[in-house]
Order: sequence, then C-alpha cells, then structure tokens
Amino acid sequence: MAGLERAFTITAAVEPAIEVGPTPLGERRLIPITGGTVAGPRLSGIILPGGTDYQLVRDAGLAEIHARYVIETPNGARIYVENTGIRRGPPDLVARLRRGEAVDAAQIYFRTVPRFEASAPEHAWLMRSLFLCTGTRHPDRVVLDVYEVT
Repeated sequence: MAGLERAFTITAAVEPAIEVGPTPLGERRLIPITGGTVAGPRLSGIILPGGTDYQLVRDAGLAEIHARYVIETPNGARIYVENTGIRRGPPDLVARLRRGEAVDAAQIYFRTVPRFEASAPEHAWLMRSLFLCTGTRHPDRVVLDVYEVT
C-alpha cells in the first residue's frame, strides 16, 4: 500500500496578482513569485525570483493552478519546478483570499502535484518519484508541504 513521506516545505513569496480578466475559459490571473525558501529533511534551498503562478478561476470557489519556478540548493544546483493543482473553498472565503486577507487553511482545499527537473545527480531522486502538496495561501506567501508518494 502506498503512503506519504514528508520531503520538505516550500515557502514562496508572492506579489499581488496581475489580473488579465474574464476569458471564455474563466478568469485568468498571474501571481509573480519573488523568492522564498525550501526546508526539510530531504531538500533545502531558496526560490529564485522570476517564477509565476498562472491561475484560471473557473467559478467563484475553484481555481486551477499552474506554477513554474526554480529552486537553488546551497551548493548552487538548480531544480526546475512545475506545480499543478487546484484550490477551492466557499466563495466568500475565496473572495477574502483574493483580497489578500488571511483565511483559515482548514476551510480551503489546496492540493498540487509538483514535477521536478534536476541536472545534478544528487537530486535525481526528485524525478524518480511522485509528489503531492498540501498548500496554504497567506496574503504575502504560499506554503506548500511536499510529500513523496512511497
């Protein structure tokens, strides 16, 4: 039977959303990722500036998420991350999140599936397993607890 093993936590600093507006597919938003940290038993490092969280808000309570960014480890190795998932919750709480207000994380379903690319041999393990994240959105950051599927 498969299980989950905590691998690390990503804390990504974010700026206010760039609102593209309503499209035929939903409301498009881009959230700049300006930095952050990675810490945990399996990986540590920093989030380099320049990433973006591309969101498509399908309805008042559901957002599709596709974030792309780079982790740099203490020895200078770089790991490319594509993290896809969903965030949903009661429309009133989601509206508060969008306004930059704090919301109880237990009231919001925020799950993602990250994929990693690494050239350094010591980080090849990231490309040989599947991972799941539980997320928490704060006004100025996103915190992702990353678990390896065992």
